[in-house]
Amino acid sequence: MSLAAQDRRPNIVFIYSDDHAAHALSCYGSVINTTPNLDRLATEGMRFTNCFATNAICGPARASVLTGKYSHRNGFARNEQTFDGDQWTFPKAMQAAGYATALIGKWHLSSDPQGFDHWFVLPGQGIYHDPWFLERDALGNGERKRVPGYVTDIITERTLDWLEQWQTEDRQKDKPFLLMCQHKAPHRNWEPAERHAKLFDDVDIPLPATLDDDWSDRSSAAANTTMTIERHLTEKDVKGRPPEGLDAAALKRWRYQRYIKDYLRCVAAVDESVGRVLAWLDEHGHADDTIVIYSSDQGFFLGDHGWYDKRFMYEESLRAPLMVRWPKHVAAGSVCESFVLNVDFAPTFLRLAGVAIPADVQGTSFVPLLSGTTPGDWRRSMYYRYYEYPDPHDVRPHFGVRTERHKLIRFPDLDAWELFDLVSDPHELHSVHDDPAYGEIRASLEQEIVRLQRELGDDGTVHDPRLLRFAGVQPRELGRWADGAPLEFPAAKLASWPRRASLDVSSSPFTLGARVVRRGDDGVIAAVGGSNRGFALWLAGGVPCFAIRNGQELRAVRGREPLPRDTAILLAGALANDGRLRLFVDGEAIADAEGFPLDGLPVEGLSLGVDAETSVAGATALFAGTIADVRLWLGTVPRW
Repeated sequence: MSLAAQDRRPNIVFIYSDDHAAHALSCYGSVINTTPNLDRLATEGMRFTNCFATNAICGPARASVLTGKYSHRNGFARNEQTFDGDQWTFPKAMQAAGYATALIGKWHLSSDPQGFDHWFVLPGQGIYHDPWFLERDALGNGERKRVPGYVTDIITERTLDWLEQWQTEDRQKDKPFLLMCQHKAPHRNWEPAERHAKLFDDVDIPLPATLDDDWSDRSSAAANTTMTIERHLTEKDVKGRPPEGLDAAALKRWRYQRYIKDYLRCVAAVDESVGRVLAWLDEHGHADDTIVIYSSDQGFFLGDHGWYDKRFMYEESLRAPLMVRWPKHVAAGSVCESFVLNVDFAPTFLRLAGVAIPADVQGTSFVPLLSGTTPGDWRRSMYYRYYEYPDPHDVRPHFGVRTERHKLIRFPDLDAWELFDLVSDPHELHSVHDDPAYGEIRASLEQEIVRLQRELGDDGTVHDPRLLRFAGVQPRELGRWADGAPLEFPAAKLASWPRRASLDVSSSPFTLGARVVRRGDDGVIAAVGGSNRGFALWLAGGVPCFAIRNGQELRAVRGREPLPRDTAILLAGALANDGRLRLFVDGEAIADAEGFPLDGLPVEGLSLGVDAETSVAGATALFAGTIADVRLWLGTVPRW
């Protein structure tokens, strides 16, 4: 039967784990554990041997799944950023097309989920035991609640609860569903369920072949990372202190055993979860009309190269598991070796649901592969780019291309290249970049990188999709304060206003300004928000400064000259319509710098003359002088 046209649109269950390496599934040949329930998906469906992340890090991988776009196009390249939820995503499209949509588990994109009728997600990374969750309330906001139990089990129970609700409500309306069940496990700190605490106690897990890799014959990037089993696993990671008297080699192996056993114990709970979801579908007669997809955000180093974590373009990190079960449509026990990327999930889900795929989606539907055939024009290479440096593991930014046999990686900060022959050197221990015998291959791969960068529009810049909406924003005043007689500062009474909707400039260009007369050198003129999120205008040595903060990210612009003393000045700081931070003095631009949109309404309100609670940018001095005619605008307003 054709996959392209079905009498009834299928249900879709997408089970997505965190950091689950393909070589920790027995259906992928694991020698360290067994995963019987996950193996069912492979024996009853299709297993993909070459599913790759385009940026092997948790949040960016999820953003690519949702948007079908690479990090530089969806704007989410680093974990500390905030995902622009207002942009197009495939759940929004499926919801609009009549699907019941739900997201349960790990989200890890900072902004609230959009496109889901129901969501129940971990805030941030989440914890394993008695975790907090955010649940969508009647207004679409996240209500925070703590749930007793083990995180994998809670996510599973809530997944099954939602399926029961769909069975009694939406099924009667002939509404198919999209259910995204997203596990925290087996992410660090690898805390297993109590029932698995003794699993593997009586065995030694086999050592990976490259545990003692010395990182020679490559660039300095590998040797200088800070995610080694030997030196960088903490006592919290390994749950204790090592025995006395171990030499360096024995200590490394002790750490490895402690780490890998807890990792695999966490995997065991995920495997059980998959079994419970499959059992529900079987028992309720929905196995045949439901597509079940299992994958992970990327791979993981399981002691390979002496590491834990991911990030690098090396195979263990790059490759993610992918299995698809759809009885009567996907041949049981089939294997696909064609390249599939995480940006392919969105167009695949849309095609399965009969929903149009937007032209700017960069991935390609792999529905044809499910039939067991590979189109003649299917990709034979894949492009990768990693951005997050230096924290938390000092993995240098890099990009590269992988073909069936070769991999070329560029570390621009180091002016270094690595080239691997994956047939003669499957563990990627020896770069042959400088080997004359590989000269033609090297040149060909360099050309392929250029071709893919042009095709994908990657010039090294991460494009914030919110900025595309800035151009059409017209100036609109949101509020004004101190619009009578000028306020004298320092003041005996705090001039502040609580958090309110009129201070919300998220995802928009905006201007904050005031008429000021300075008498001192340092001082905060106006601040909205604080150390978690906000923006502020202040003087440092008499020089005007303006900054915007989203979490750990701070962008600031500083003028060049002090403002004159005892002189009335109209001073404004703006996130301009072109996305730049800009300072204006009496309507004239005096400085600009790179900016980014505010990702939400700050928790703290507005204060004048001081940053009243926590500081947006570290400026805490009291302003000395007068402040009047304070205004906040949407859009860029140099003068009023």
